Amino acid sequence: MSGYTVAHLEEIDELDDGRGPWRPVRHHFGITGFGINTWTAREAGDRIVNEHDEADDGSEELYLVLNGRAVFELDGERLDAPTGSFVFAGPGVKRTAFAEEAGTTVVAVGGTPGKAYEPDGWEIWAPLRPLYEAGDYAGVIERGREAIESNPQYAEPLYNLACCESLLGRTANAIEHLQQAIDRSEQLRSYAKDDSDFDPIRDEPAFKELIPS
Repeated sequence: MSGYTVAHLEEIDELDDGRGPWRPVRHHFGITGFGINTWTAREAGDRIVNEHDEADDGSEELYLVLNGRAVFELDGERLDAPTGSFVFAGPGVKRTAFAEEAGTTVVAVGGTPGKAYEPDGWEIWAPLRPLYEAGDYAGVIERGREAIESNPQYAEPLYNLACCESLLGRTANAIEHLQQAIDRSEQLRSYAKDDSDFDPIRDEPAFKELIPS
């Protein structure tokens, strides 16, 4: 088996989480040492990097304008970024970026200083999140269950799938997927104790056994 893989940008399937089109580069290659993805604007003026600050997990991010031209806003300061520009943002810096040209593509690489990178599978969950936020839990299951079960190494998509199954009263499936999620990330057991998504099945004996009060 070869120790390398090659792919052109356009060979990586583009996804949309309701905020903008992006390509899950890390997931495509199965990279486990660092996070990397790309965002491409369809039109000039499109937001290409969503506003966020990484304060919750302390991540650093490095952006590369692969083609086109972008304008970054970093803690309110505007920065012109033509093709070839690197932009580094540390934890807590509020950041966003807009495309100045159609087709502008930005590569983002990130990680948390002093902490080994742990993929959480957000690439699997992100396209389903708008359905969850709209209350379409059946849609999440219909569209996402196969992808989530096909990537069982990721705890968070399994956990979120269990949430949707619980809200629909699919007790056995919810407990099965919650167990699988906890097997991969013990931290999720504590999350489930106070997660209202599990209120519909909280009194089930199997749930009480898995999540003691």
